[in-house]
Amino acid sequence: MPSKWKYDQQIASDPDLCAPIIAQLLDQLAIFGWSTKDSFAIHMAMEEVILNAIRHGNECRKGTFVHVTMELDDLQFSSTVSDEGTGFDPAEVPDPTDNANLDKCSGRGVMLIKHFVDEVTYNACGNSVTLSKTKQTS
Repeated sequence: MPSKWKYDQQIASDPDLCAPIIAQLLDQLAIFGWSTKDSFAIHMAMEEVILNAIRHGNECRKGTFVHVTMELDDLQFSSTVSDEGTGFDPAEVPDPTDNANLDKCSGRGVMLIKHFVDEVTYNACGNSVTLSKTKQTS
């Protein structure tokens, strides 16, 4: 088994390109012995981050790209996903669990990402997010 898996690709802003990336990631999580629970959490966070970059950051515009890097070993996962959009301030995203926001279709992704991984940081303009998760031991 390799000591570390690395992924570094620039993909077109097409939502259909997310699934193959997630499939590769899930294969690698299995190879490195990550639990189903941890794999599910990373899957959900990464799918949300990549699709947000494609749909919200780049607005699915042809000719724009999303840069996805991931590193994985038997203890740690980390990723940075960057888009070409103007960014956003994650602190300004309304709390989707607040009664006034329960019927809104947006804002849940940022909350879910924070829930599924250990650390989430955004760059200053909000068009690049870095996340990490440490493997849970029983």
